[in-house]
Amino acid sequence: MLCFDVLSVLRTIKLTNPRLPFVSANQRHVYCFTFGKTHRFRRLRNRHKDKMNIMLSEYSERLIGGRHDSIVVRKGVCLTLTDVSGGSNIGMVMYNAENTTERLNIPDSLKCQHTFKITKGNCLYTDMGRILCSVIADEAGWHDATSGTCTDAMLEKKPWAKTNFQQVHNDFLRSGQDSFLIELGKYGLSARDLVANMNWFSRVDADREGRLALGPPCLPGTTVTLRFEMDSLVLLHSCPHPFNDSLEYPQTEAHLRLTLAEPVAENDFCRTSCAENARGFANTERYYFGR
Repeated sequence: MLCFDVLSVLRTIKLTNPRLPFVSANQRHVYCFTFGKTHRFRRLRNRHKDKMNIMLSEYSERLIGGRHDSIVVRKGVCLTLTDVSGGSNIGMVMYNAENTTERLNIPDSLKCQHTFKITKGNCLYTDMGRILCSVIADEAGWHDATSGTCTDAMLEKKPWAKTNFQQVHNDFLRSGQDSFLIELGKYGLSARDLVANMNWFSRVDADREGRLALGPPCLPGTTVTLRFEMDSLVLLHSCPHPFNDSLEYPQTEAHLRLTLAEPVAENDFCRTSCAENARGFANTERYYFGR
């Protein structure tokens, strides 16, 4: 990864570039370039000290279709996902960043909230009854939590081009399961640690015979915001939903944005949406008591 401070570069070589934003003495932007990704960080100067804060106030990232990523999201941070292109699918699994044996439990999350879908007001629980994150805003209204992720075997049955990395390099089509396994390996985890996943921006409908099918895609610009209640290791991919049978591999684009969350109030919508969530918040707060 190559990182540079825009203000320092401009002052050092006195070079102007119309593509770069104006940078004042009180605000800096740090750009980092990696293979296939562009990250934008924003830092603000401490008003009381003549030095930069070490904490970033905002982070954003672009994720095109068929890619994968992972990040540790801290308690008190919001992750906003945006379906830029429309028709995106963002697969996600989560783990307690302090103890990865505690991880997302989709069945318990659905059962305790008496729901088949995830939307605003719902929370995602661990297998210890604590809340990893809560959905505080949602423009889609329905996110799939039951269909799993696309495997290599499923990918072979899709009408998409069968290629390998040697032929097309970074355009190689990976399955969602393979993408999760790659990210798990970065943290010393393996296939035995892979759990049921969320599929953000994907809706699943059932017909009269109970057969499931992928519903209409989300419109471009649709967003969902997750507020994290625990320090969480988040693994995600932008591979197609397993029910997606389009003739061509979906060329989608999504956007990830991290911001600082407001404190959770006693009358918070997610906390009060059901009695189980009130107990879940209390259990989670007890875990962090005294820190």
